Amino acid sequence: MSETRGRRPEIFRLEEAGLTVAPPELPPEPDLPEALPPPRPRRRFGFSLGTMFWTGLGGLVSLGTGLAVSKLIEDLFARADWLGSVGLAFAAVFGVAVIGIVGREALGLARLSSLDALRDRAADALATDDRPTAEGVAKDLLKLAQDNPALARARGDLSTHLGAIIDGADLVRLTERTLMAPLDAQARALVSDAAKRVSVVTAVSPRAAVDLFFVLYTAFTLTRRLADLYGGRPGLLGMIRLARHVLSHLAVTGGMAAGDSLVQQILGHGIAARLSARLGEGVVNGLLTARLGLAAIAVTRPLPFAALPAPRLSDVAAGLIRRAEEDAKVSGPKGRTET
Repeated sequence: MSETRGRRPEIFRLEEAGLTVAPPELPPEPDLPEALPPPRPRRRFGFSLGTMFWTGLGGLVSLGTGLAVSKLIEDLFARADWLGSVGLAFAAVFGVAVIGIVGREALGLARLSSLDALRDRAADALATDDRPTAEGVAKDLLKLAQDNPALARARGDLSTHLGAIIDGADLVRLTERTLMAPLDAQARALVSDAAKRVSVVTAVSPRAAVDLFFVLYTAFTLTRRLADLYGGRPGLLGMIRLARHVLSHLAVTGGMAAGDSLVQQILGHGIAARLSARLGEGVVNGLLTARLGLAAIAVTRPLPFAALPAPRLSDVAAGLIRRAEEDAKVSGPKGRTET
């Protein structure tokens, strides 16, 4: 014991030969309960309740309309044969028109679905650098743009270089720079013009109801024109679906982002405080219309923004700020009166 206590400490390395390090003693594992069974997946029906409701309502309305038309034609034939023939001809014209409208709406929905699928395939090609997928995306875009005469030269350039690009991601970026750049410039011009119109009309409009109607009408027409520009050409049902996508995109991106440089310019320079109430309302409505247009571009564009920068609020609404600054300088602090 005395020798052990009087022994001086020594320094050594674990790498030295002849040393064995014992593994640390771990505490005994506690008794764990048996693993719980995985949760059962929630059963989902093929049709939602909303789909079943509208399907049933549409079927009842169609049957009621058919019975009413049939009863009307029978009554016309009972009165006179020529009246029944005229009524039957009108019913045939109505039926042809209904079939045409249904077919047009179905084609519009199919075009929107194809744009969404094309955007997803392009995103997958960018992420995985898949050459066959990227080539398919480029060819589909060439088919989509063949009816646009403004893209004739761009289609020729892309077709020439289509087989020279090896990487799939580079092929998608080349397709975007070639085909999407002219369309993006036109889309920015459409959004900027719509924002300026909304700003002017809501600034001089005497009633809020007129402002609301004009803003909604401008948003509807702007979304439709953007969809037509990128090859969507939706019908009424397609516009309803497209409006849902735009609103969902606005909800995901936070609407008008407070960190945007244009909004910071308004708040930082105190432009809103020096404007009259109506002018300030017009500027805000113009900015909201521009933000809605940017969301519509992101939803209707067949390719994600990869090689080209995504448009910002300052790119399409800079003219609103310049006009607001000029009005604020002219009016001054005393100009904050209701016009």
